[in-house]
Amino acid sequence: MKKSYFRPEIDTMAGYVPGEQPVMENLIKLNTNENPYPPSPKVEEALRSFPAGMLRRYPDPMANHLRDAVAGRFGVARDNVIIGNGSDDLLTMIFRAFTAPDKPMAMLYPSYSLYAELAAMQGASVVRLALQKKSFALPENLLEQAKACNLLMLTRPNAPTGTLFPRAAVEEICAKFDGVVVIDEAYADFAPDNCMEFAKKFSNVIVMRTFSKSFSLAGIRLGYAVADADLIAGLMKLKDSYNVDRLAQLVGEAAFADVETLQTHCRMVCAGRAFLTENLQKMNFYVAESAANFLFAAPPDGDGKRCFEELRRRAVIVRYFPGEMTGNFVRITVGNDAENQKLIQFLHEIYD
Repeated sequence: MKKSYFRPEIDTMAGYVPGEQPVMENLIKLNTNENPYPPSPKVEEALRSFPAGMLRRYPDPMANHLRDAVAGRFGVARDNVIIGNGSDDLLTMIFRAFTAPDKPMAMLYPSYSLYAELAAMQGASVVRLALQKKSFALPENLLEQAKACNLLMLTRPNAPTGTLFPRAAVEEICAKFDGVVVIDEAYADFAPDNCMEFAKKFSNVIVMRTFSKSFSLAGIRLGYAVADADLIAGLMKLKDSYNVDRLAQLVGEAAFADVETLQTHCRMVCAGRAFLTENLQKMNFYVAESAANFLFAAPPDGDGKRCFEELRRRAVIVRYFPGEMTGNFVRITVGNDAENQKLIQFLHEIYD
């Protein structure tokens, strides 16, 4: 047997599998929850005006201009904000900070599978908190199940289900959990409410957001987190020296300032979500209630894999998650009007 030079934790972990980035003719890509609309026009203006010669210089290691913009938006201080090379960069810092072989973590199931892989890297055990079947509501004994954990991940709206857990329930968890609560709000801008307030109210709460979804900037990798200054200071110790490049900081500042475009595109996505929900239900799909920019939907025959494969044959890519709670479903990103209509047309071909 060939000798392994890796730690045992690395040898045994499966590794996170990101969403497919296929190359097909006439592709309709509805698998990775990207925004179907372009970024703010201010992003293009910022890129045009950027002096290329400045790329020889390192970026601001703290991204302070962007930190100040985020802090101003949410009524906190700069010391309450950290910027990451995408939310995954922030998650890496968080798991390095709060998980270890003697510090387990808890996460919802189903939810973002990267959490479990990050825990495995730290040799930390994972407590999976199964959502209630079909409704995907929080388990009633969540706090009891998670009581031995040092870190609790709450994704709101949840992925892949789109579930918006009640704010009151999340607030109670934040108040009673004896550890760090991370509320991953990647899809919050598509929802009717959010939990940013809890990052200010509780010293053990971190609220994360990304520029990948609502700001249409998945290609630049940019995210931020808001929390108590002591938590942010600890995460800063784990940050790569220059983790966010100059262009990402520039583009992020431009997009963040354009609230009008953000709100317009979010309204358009929500309208597309309503269109898809109505038409899927007419075809007897079970559609989980979603507050995100995607739907978790079970086809009439309950065969999520077949739905995924039939759509793929038609160059429509959605996401399929095998498993007892997820195998009946496909996750469908809300596209633009033309993409949504084409999807419904193809589904009629498959199921009528």
